[in-house]
Amino acid sequence: MRLAAAQGRPCAQAGAPRPLVRARLRRPAEVLRAGAGLGAGRALAGAADPGAGDRAQRLPVRAHPQGLLPAAGHGADPGRHAGRPEHLLPGHAGQDAAAVDIIRNDPAVDTVVGFTGGGRAGGGFMFVNLKRGDKAERGQAVIARLRPQLARVTGISLFLNPVQDLRMGGRQSNSTYQYSLKSDNEADLKLWAQRLADAMKRQPALVDVDTDQQENGVETYVEVDKESATRLGITSRDVDNALYNAFGQRQVATIYDEVNQYRVIMQMAPRYIRSPEALKDIYVPARGTGAPTDLAASLMPSTPATATSTAATTASSANPSLRDASTGQAVSSTPTNMVPLSAIARFYERPTATSINHQDAELATTISYNLAEGATLADSQEAAVRAAEAEIRMPINVRGSFQGTARQAQETNQSQPLLILAAIIVIYIVLGVLYESLVHPVTVLSTLPSAGVGAVLALLLFKLEFSIMALIGLFLLIGIVKKNAILIIDFALDAERSRGLSPYDAVREACLLRFRPILMTTLAAILGALPLAIGFGEGAELRRPLGIAIVGGLIASQVITLLTTPVVYLLMDKLRRRSPLERELGRHGDTLQTT
Repeated sequence: MRLAAAQGRPCAQAGAPRPLVRARLRRPAEVLRAGAGLGAGRALAGAADPGAGDRAQRLPVRAHPQGLLPAAGHGADPGRHAGRPEHLLPGHAGQDAAAVDIIRNDPAVDTVVGFTGGGRAGGGFMFVNLKRGDKAERGQAVIARLRPQLARVTGISLFLNPVQDLRMGGRQSNSTYQYSLKSDNEADLKLWAQRLADAMKRQPALVDVDTDQQENGVETYVEVDKESATRLGITSRDVDNALYNAFGQRQVATIYDEVNQYRVIMQMAPRYIRSPEALKDIYVPARGTGAPTDLAASLMPSTPATATSTAATTASSANPSLRDASTGQAVSSTPTNMVPLSAIARFYERPTATSINHQDAELATTISYNLAEGATLADSQEAAVRAAEAEIRMPINVRGSFQGTARQAQETNQSQPLLILAAIIVIYIVLGVLYESLVHPVTVLSTLPSAGVGAVLALLLFKLEFSIMALIGLFLLIGIVKKNAILIIDFALDAERSRGLSPYDAVREACLLRFRPILMTTLAAILGALPLAIGFGEGAELRRPLGIAIVGGLIASQVITLLTTPVVYLLMDKLRRRSPLERELGRHGDTLQTT
């Protein structure tokens, strides 16, 4: 006995097209023409390659540059400059003036202010305000134009960074992004941190490379000859007091008036302490009984003993603050022989680090850098840093990791797929409870890929990175776009249940009657997002990816989902309503051989 394949149609011959499959493809095409009013037949022509849509959906996302936050253009750029330690001394400010002149002469700059001194030896700050108005330029463009000019200023290195609305932690550094090295061996850390910084400078995607490893400090040591000091009766305490009197700003007196009091500070005049040569002008009292009197007298400056003793006694009696803070005695009450410090000590200099940083209880050095124009945070940054590491082949006891904004960007890019997947799962569960079905929520979710592709293509068209703001726009799209399918499915299901229409007739009528509400709500959402997409003024760079992602996703979903939603609805309904006989026909052919 031979059974017909479907609804009394003749049995199919071997190798002929199956009527059941033809019916499934033909009727959705009719629904597309009725619902969209467009040439839906041409739209279905691309369905011959099932993987084409999936490849087209993946390629823009994979090729699209990713970032953390858009670069803001508030018309202000904070800058840091680093130089040698003696750069802070008077007479070494010419480099600062040259850099300020270069920045001030730029046509986009309004004002610039520089400060010498900061968190590192020889460092300083500069604040640059850019001009506002119609002819205002982006901060990134101004920095790119100033960078080669400032590189010609000798003696200092200047790092300009645009102002950002949001910062993601990290250490204080001269550039925006940071990469930290840790090790338990100080010598290895210093060596390989400098080598890595030099290798990163050779990477075209990285600029303004700098390290907080400050080895340009100089310390002056005073080594006392104990035998000579003992012969003169000079102790280490005497040397400490003499150095503190000269450089330590010792409080020696307090002047009182009717309304206030003023502390009197003793130190050498500023013009005498500009170099370590000032140590040769320090004298130490030699008051031991075993001191050679003739040597001490020859080295002692000529001062009347009476005047010295009287002055000291008068000062001591006038104010107890004149007394030596360490002994409680007067500075001097009797004539004392003074010996130059250079007679009992030698002076020498030694390079030293001006700061030692730690991270997680280990020695650490942070290398900061900026990205070149056109380089992306997600791809270019990691590729450039890894290439630099591979070039120098660091040992295993020196470990590196991104910090601050760079680390936040890395973690955000890794968590984005999970966030999107979690949002889709939550939507599926809510729609499943709403429709009491496991199939029709898939129809609603089928509208999301077109919206995502449209958002990514819009960002590519305007050369914007897929940042956190674009991700927020994608989440907003998920909530806005799925209402198109919900409007159609709600009407179709109600028509099936209340009036007994077939799925084909129900979804066809839903497309005809719901086309205007769908179009109006989509246009309202697009018009609401246009101010964000084309906004001007301060902070517009931060909001523009949000608006462009919403507008691009809505336009793409409006065009595509009106064509695909009825098709998916019928396909899902066929899967839900298929009888056991039809399932068997679908697996083995159009007929069954039974006995």
